Amino acid sequence: MHKSRGQSRRHGRRSHRHNPWFRQHGSKERNNTRVRQSPQGSSHSDDEAPSTSSSTAGSSSVPDLPGYYFDPEKKRYFRLLPGHNNCNPLTKESIRQKEMESKRLQLLEEEDKQGKKTARLGFNASSLLQKSKLGFLNVTSYCRLAHELRVSCMQRKKVQVQSSDPSALASDRFNLILADTNSDRLFTVNDVKVGGSKYGIINLCGLKTPTLRVHMHENLYFTNRKVNAVSWASLNHLDSHILLCLMGIAETPGCATLLPASLFVSSHPGDRPGMLCSFRIPGAWSCAWSLNIQANNCFSTGLSRRVLVTSVVTGHRQSFGTSSDVLAQQFAVMAPLLFNGCRSGEIFAIDLRCRNQGKGWKATRLLHDSAVTSVQILQEEQCLMASDMAGTIKLWDLRTTKCIRQYEGHVNEYAHLPLHVHEEEGIVVAVGQDCYTRIWSLHDAQLLRTIPSPHPTSKADIPSVAFSSRLGGFQGAPGLLMAIQQDLYCFSYS
Repeated sequence: MHKSRGQSRRHGRRSHRHNPWFRQHGSKERNNTRVRQSPQGSSHSDDEAPSTSSSTAGSSSVPDLPGYYFDPEKKRYFRLLPGHNNCNPLTKESIRQKEMESKRLQLLEEEDKQGKKTARLGFNASSLLQKSKLGFLNVTSYCRLAHELRVSCMQRKKVQVQSSDPSALASDRFNLILADTNSDRLFTVNDVKVGGSKYGIINLCGLKTPTLRVHMHENLYFTNRKVNAVSWASLNHLDSHILLCLMGIAETPGCATLLPASLFVSSHPGDRPGMLCSFRIPGAWSCAWSLNIQANNCFSTGLSRRVLVTSVVTGHRQSFGTSSDVLAQQFAVMAPLLFNGCRSGEIFAIDLRCRNQGKGWKATRLLHDSAVTSVQILQEEQCLMASDMAGTIKLWDLRTTKCIRQYEGHVNEYAHLPLHVHEEEGIVVAVGQDCYTRIWSLHDAQLLRTIPSPHPTSKADIPSVAFSSRLGGFQGAPGLLMAIQQDLYCFSYS
């Protein structure tokens, strides 16, 4: 008789433990029952009830039930549904999204409260000035560290964008922004509500504090094709054109288009609005414009298993076969080299003096473990920085072909994300697939700043950024521009 009663008690404990209804904290009676029948035989108050490993952080004393999720706010279990056939299924992806959103809101609140931040302990203006006076820092090091300090103190402010069509500004979404060489203009690709993309140029000369107001010059040029790559091009003068690589659609082949900036606003009287040319190419993953005198008026396109170097004046093309898709490109200025990053993880340089595909056109070879999404050559052309789809950012010495520094914290799984290197300020900027903008010190790989997105994180809403030491032209102040959805933000030095 006692034996059967004991078995019944044990059976009751097991059924309670695996039934999510008994985890509801509705009545006091059910609470007391749950506490008395706890496997550990100890009681816990409601405030101490932690979540499982699949919930938001914290504690581990609440059992992890396979197929169920414990919500620490509602203090109950919910069933995880694998599919999307129900009206409101609770999946691991939605739980992860909720946790990321909670973290983002917390970081935004902290930024708004703190105002100014300090990147490192003891890293402030007075300590830097004192070390400089004592001779511990030379002029170059002092200027670099001062820039880092100011980066950590940047504050977010919304930019007022004016246009001749205000209704379009309210509906069109920023897809991409790209600053020109002098950072006084910003080329934009905007996704329109009816589908497709349109282009504009924002004049940054009005980007002055305290009133941050800029004007967008739009054009009727419109395409329903995807823009794969963009680069400023210097054909008539510095940054006179924009090089666009468009994907093919239906029976229309892909093309590389040189779009005159004068179609938007004519800053040079000699510009003629009709100077637009297009080159038929297969779908391109990347493009770059050459400022090298040995490849004057030329641009490159990275294709599937091929690189094309095209002369705009003569139309002559050089073709270089590769073993993988070319996702990133940049021309060197002093040396006649074109650097390419591939889906296979290989980075190689093409010697532009080689007129055929014979031996010797591959000048340098580096290797990443994942697809390379961006390559940036430093000013002295002795180092190259590259990022890949595994979130790895490496600084390579081109003389020894060895990695000399790695920058931790970047998040990427499969997206084609750019990398921004600014040697004058000594910083590296990258936006991760988690929608966080991270800023590192170029010289010691220290993470200086992590900026959350002002909008809820989404794979479709990864911010596009542009950093410059002179936003708005020669007399402008350093800062970061961030475009997301219909909004443009400025993080300026205070």
